[in-house]
This record gives sequence, structure tokens and C-alpha cells, in this order.
Amino acid sequence: MIPPAAREALQAALGRAVRFDAPTHRLTSLRVGGPADALAQPEDRQQLAGLLRICARHHLPHRVIGRGFNTIVRDEGLDGVLIQLSRFRRLEERPGGRLLVEAGVTHTTLTRFCRTHGLAGLEFGAGIPGSLGGWIAMNAGIPERETKDVVCALEVMSPTGTQRSWLPRELLHFRYRALQGLAPGSVVLAALLCVRPARPSEVAKEIDRTLARRSDSQPIDQPSCGSVFKNPPHGFAGRLIEAAGMKGERFGGAAISGLHANFIVNCGEACASDVLALIGKARAAVRCRTGIELQPEVRIWGRKRA
Repeated sequence: MIPPAAREALQAALGRAVRFDAPTHRLTSLRVGGPADALAQPEDRQQLAGLLRICARHHLPHRVIGRGFNTIVRDEGLDGVLIQLSRFRRLEERPGGRLLVEAGVTHTTLTRFCRTHGLAGLEFGAGIPGSLGGWIAMNAGIPERETKDVVCALEVMSPTGTQRSWLPRELLHFRYRALQGLAPGSVVLAALLCVRPARPSEVAKEIDRTLARRSDSQPIDQPSCGSVFKNPPHGFAGRLIEAAGMKGERFGGAAISGLHANFIVNCGEACASDVLALIGKARAAVRCRTGIELQPEVRIWGRKRA
């Protein structure tokens, strides 16, 4: 619950750009989740800085959500302010083989831009859902190539909104499905990505090849959160779950995909607790069969049931 003084400050600073008790199921790719105390969609860097200063002054926790992939919000809802940078959509080519991409640019917009302008280097990301901010936060990628391999620099705002700076590649600490080393609560605003000129037809061919592979192996036509578990060393989470007999398993309105066992899909009426129950069952089954403890790749946010 946001105290009245903090609520008034947020309303005064953001106006229509903030909503209270906002449903999150519309913001996540799984279409599940309870309400956030507040949802803020700042229009620009100045408004975002003001928002972060208010959060710091009133001790309000804040989180940033992109297109809601790799994220589950519990049914009980989320404390504090959920920030979405959907209006940060600048995308432009810069000299020296660079693309300036703001955090709210979607994967489809970025892929289409590279296809149209003949820019190679980002084809691996075709079909990886979400926005640029989500790609950065999760170091999204495939076994052969990850976001870290194409980032030249990041524009970051401090947790309190008082500083904004560009961090070069050598100061960034990417890990498997994570960006570490930034102060907790920092907000990634934009990135400079490395690209190279190529024939549009060649870029399009590689993008189409990547999309076809993804379509053949992943349930892209159903609501999901992307890969649920990280791949353990020298193995694949999906294969372990399938070998444990969990492929196709259902709980409530959620199911482990029959196409790829590391995906949980919403069959139409799922709630977050259904998905979390399946996550627990899959982990237990793999642990029992192999002794391997699968680690979630998906981020699980929100209040726990008392």
C-alpha cells in the first residue's frame, strides 16, 4: 500500500502517467498476476528522474518491467511502483557501426529496422520476445550468441534519479541470463549496439531462418514467459523435464508445453499460483530423477500468501 503523501506526490509529478492498483496480468506475457500498488509509464528521462526521487524520498520499492517476458507476478500483487519504459522508443543508426536503441523498443521493431536497413549482427535475437531493456536485463540470447556480445555501452540512471551516465562495455558485468554490477534499482535507458552493413536480402534470410527454427521448437502461439529454467552445466533443462515425465503436465489453467518442456503455457484460465505449482513440480521431478536442482530463469515477483 502506498501512503497518501507518496500517492499525492506521484500523482502530481506524473499525472496520467501513473495508475494505482493497476492489474499486471495485462503486462506479462503469461497473462497472470495480481495488481501493482502503482504502475508508472514516464514520458521522458526528466519525468523518470522525478519518479525515482519520489520513490527514494518515500522509501517506495520500484522495479522495471519491459514487455513482461521472463516475469511472473504472484496473484497477491506487487508492493511499490512498477515502472514501464514503453515510451522510450528511439531507434537510430549512429556512425561507426552503432545503433542507438532505447529500452522500450520492441524486438519486432528492432528486427524490422535491421532487415530494412541492411544491418547485420542482431539476427540471433529474431523472435526472442520482449523489449531492448528486457534483453539487457536478462542477457537474452541463444547458445551461440548473447546480448552481451553486441553491447557497446549502456545509458543508465541511478536508483535515486540523480545521475545519468553512459557505461562502456568494459565496465559491464554480464552473466548467464543476467546483468550484474549495477547499483540495485538502477534503470537502463538505452544501449549502443554493434552492427555492420550487409545486403538487406542476406539479413532477411538469416532472420527468417532464425524465426523458423524458433517456431518449430517453441510454443510461440500460446501465452508463455519464455524459458522457465536456466540450463544446468552440460545439459538442457527442457530435456531433463521431459525425461522426468513432466512434458504436457497440467495444473489448473497452466501446462508444461508439449512442444518444449522448458516452457509453461497459459491454456486460457491460468493464475500465477498454477504456474508456480508447475514450476515446483518440475523441479521436484528432475531432482528426484537426477539429483539436479534446476534454477529458475524466470523472475518471480510479488507478495507471498500469508
